[in-house]
Amino acid sequence: MEGMPTASARPPATAAPGRVLGGRGVPVVALLVALLVAVPAAGLSGAAAPVILGDAGPLVRWGMPLVGVVHSLAAALTVGLLVVGAFLVREGRTTDRRGTAARAAEASALVWLVATAVTLYLTYGELAGLAPGTPGYLGQVVANAWPLEPMRLLTTELGLVSALVVLLLWARTRGALAWSAALAVASLVPAAFAGHSTSATGHETAVTGLGLHVLGLSVWVGGLMALALLLPVLGPALPDTVRRFSTLAAWAFPTVALSGILFATGSVGGPAGLATAYGTILMIKTGLLVLLGVGGWLQRRTVVSRGVDSAARFARLAVGELVLMGAAVGLGVVLGRTPPPVSEPAVRDVVVDLTGYPLPEPWSWGAMVTEWRVDWLFSLAALVAVGLYLWGTLRLRARGDRWPLWRLLLWALGWGLFVYVTNGGPGVYGRVMFSVHMVEHMALMMFVPILLVPAQAITLAVRALPARRDRTLGPREVLLAVVHSAWARVVVNPAVAGLMFFGSLVVFYWSGLLEWALTTHAGHVFMVVHFSLTGYAFVWSLVGQDPGPPKWAAPFRVMVLLATLAAHAFFGLSIMQGSWLLAPGFFKALQVPWVPDLLADQQLGGMIAWGIGEAPTVILMLMVAVDWMRRDDREARRSDRQAERDNDAELAAYNARLAAIGQRGRAADHDRQVHHDRQVHHDAQEGTRP
Repeated sequence: MEGMPTASARPPATAAPGRVLGGRGVPVVALLVALLVAVPAAGLSGAAAPVILGDAGPLVRWGMPLVGVVHSLAAALTVGLLVVGAFLVREGRTTDRRGTAARAAEASALVWLVATAVTLYLTYGELAGLAPGTPGYLGQVVANAWPLEPMRLLTTELGLVSALVVLLLWARTRGALAWSAALAVASLVPAAFAGHSTSATGHETAVTGLGLHVLGLSVWVGGLMALALLLPVLGPALPDTVRRFSTLAAWAFPTVALSGILFATGSVGGPAGLATAYGTILMIKTGLLVLLGVGGWLQRRTVVSRGVDSAARFARLAVGELVLMGAAVGLGVVLGRTPPPVSEPAVRDVVVDLTGYPLPEPWSWGAMVTEWRVDWLFSLAALVAVGLYLWGTLRLRARGDRWPLWRLLLWALGWGLFVYVTNGGPGVYGRVMFSVHMVEHMALMMFVPILLVPAQAITLAVRALPARRDRTLGPREVLLAVVHSAWARVVVNPAVAGLMFFGSLVVFYWSGLLEWALTTHAGHVFMVVHFSLTGYAFVWSLVGQDPGPPKWAAPFRVMVLLATLAAHAFFGLSIMQGSWLLAPGFFKALQVPWVPDLLADQQLGGMIAWGIGEAPTVILMLMVAVDWMRRDDREARRSDRQAERDNDAELAAYNARLAAIGQRGRAADHDRQVHHDRQVHHDAQEGTRP
């Protein structure tokens, strides 16, 4: 019988040490270690040293790193509890494990909320050089909560965490906890844009590195804290939960390591930077990461692979790892407040200020092939997508199932085109030339999905991923829940998908979103993700074969395709014939020397949008026609197999119905003839009477 021991019951001997080492005291231990490490590190590194001009006082200097430690650990614990509750632990018969995780996450999210609010309050003092408590200080904080970018990021995080706290008031089921986990992960995003190196040249690499680092650490550290905190109620569910978390941690470790390398290369600058206080903290943190990697390997070897037969053994290893993790978190917070060795150049041009990168070489057809600027976020996403698809293919073939290699080729080609568009010439010149930007846009929205959709990645994942039998949400269960959800039925409805396909073009280009996407990293990421997903949903609604909502009949899909692409052609013509400049402030400020006529370049972009739409239209029409014929052929084969099984009962029934109809018709004709003859006979008799 599963369940938490009552006060009168004697717990098993193997659970007693877990009750001593696990529970609420574990996050407190991690917090104390982090604070004990952060305080001397901040003093020795100069992170809390007074500034010459505009010093806000010791409360701000020391409060920021200390509150930052609380903020980081509370956020990590919230994410970890929600991930464990939604995806890793099974519910007990008498033990409310998910409810316990939800209530603990509610408390940690509240701490996260308060820490974010305090950070917002102190950040203004640091920016303005004012000590908290100065007359009118709170009013100035409120007035500048949105205009100043660091304050705006914290305000955004404050709003997201507030929504999370409200959601957790009633979230107790696995589905509600899964949505809460997604919101908690989204709440981590503003922290990536608030890092100390995010304003430097190479901003996008720094943001990507910091974002992945925060996500990996939150899942890893928070998940382990959550397991230790929930240890008293896990009971028989401990082995499966630890095994699943071990797989998650195996993904988190390389994420943290790789993101740390990305972030460090942009902030240290070279070997000489390692001799600074920043470099010293970075090397110590790297050493802790190596120790944690070794500890995780030992955990998998001694506990996970052999099965968790003792809560005490797991608790001892977990607490040991959490001590190292707490130290790493404390150093990470101090590192974020320590000036990096790489400093910004004294003179920066307008292009760097607006785009984050210097102006590329003059445009040419050759430069569209040779010019590259690595965007690690999209490159890593493509690499992971192709790697997972290859893993699924090999897994199916290893067990004797067939999976066509041409689909793997299509998948690789689609992501290869995606990498070229976002990293190569279209991505580089698309930031400074409207015409090339339109090439990037059309490729993401039309050509990449045409390669990816026929690869049937969802079908492969459903067949390759193992199914869970204990009513928990694994990757396969989450995927099936998404594709069969009411949300999916709306989004991949051909009419809705076509409306989003065209409507997003109008909204994006005739509003401030275009300039936002060209001048900010967040806007650029939004643009790439939105247009890629919108194009994928549109193509999938027309020709997708994966599990999901029912498909419309082929004639109706053809009508939607023609209507949508006619509207797309109208969009291209409107830009091609337009006499007004889109995002004028941005393009006029750039003053790209090889684009003397901005309006002509924009009209060329409209021509590209109009012309590029022709080829995908033909391809999609052919794909719909092929799907139409295949569906008819499958229906014919199904009917033939049914006829073989029941000796053509359907045809016999049809013939019987025809025979019955014919018999009724002949009977009706006979009745009419008899009636007619009687009428004639009656009329004849009437005519012979005097």
